[in-house]
Amino acid sequence: MTGFVSFVGSGPGDPDLMTVKAVKRLKAAQAVLFDDLSAGPILEYAGPEADLVGVGKRAGRPSPKQNHVSKLLVEYAQSGANVVRLKSGDSGLFGRLEEELVALKEAGIPYEIIPGVPSAIAAAAAIGIPLTRRLTARRVQFVTGHDVKGELPSDLNMAALADAEATTVVFMGKRTFPLLVDALHRHGLSLSTPAIMAESVSTPDQSIVRSTIGGLASRLADEIGSNPALILYGPLAEFGDD
Repeated sequence: MTGFVSFVGSGPGDPDLMTVKAVKRLKAAQAVLFDDLSAGPILEYAGPEADLVGVGKRAGRPSPKQNHVSKLLVEYAQSGANVVRLKSGDSGLFGRLEEELVALKEAGIPYEIIPGVPSAIAAAAAIGIPLTRRLTARRVQFVTGHDVKGELPSDLNMAALADAEATTVVFMGKRTFPLLVDALHRHGLSLSTPAIMAESVSTPDQSIVRSTIGGLASRLADEIGSNPALILYGPLAEFGDD
């Protein structure tokens, strides 16, 4: 008897931002394997008999190995369970979705992917700005701020990231942002380029910091804090509420 795995994007943290289909799958699941950022009130949608298993990864903290997470998914599904793999934001954005899909395919386990509100989209909404601007930001690019070792990736396309006419969103980049800014400046991007750091988007701990890439790099060189954050920079709109 083989079960079924639903990869569910939980959105940025506010349970009201989850899709109707995501809530239905959580309510019907016998097992929920969840990321740290998908915990809290979001798990209240799960049924009272469901196994809730935390498998989240956070930079600088002890975390389950990816092969262990994939093994758990396979084992729960092979027992005949309906499994929800709950990932923050959208599971296809820097969520290690591919490794888990490969494990399920190799085991012959059926699955589905339910999209969630990406944290970058939720951050722009919380800030009150558009990610694109008709005359000055026709392109949006998403990039991860660290590699598997927690360091600034060495293979980033700096020419693209230093494009002053693109809106760039950096995921998981607080620790490495000063190094990134140094590289961006060497590739011609002004240190006065507008930047916004959005922490704990859509939750009660939400914080929005408006600055420049230079100012934000200086701030993060002194203190990064523990809250999850996105960093946006480029030709950002200057209106909106904090």
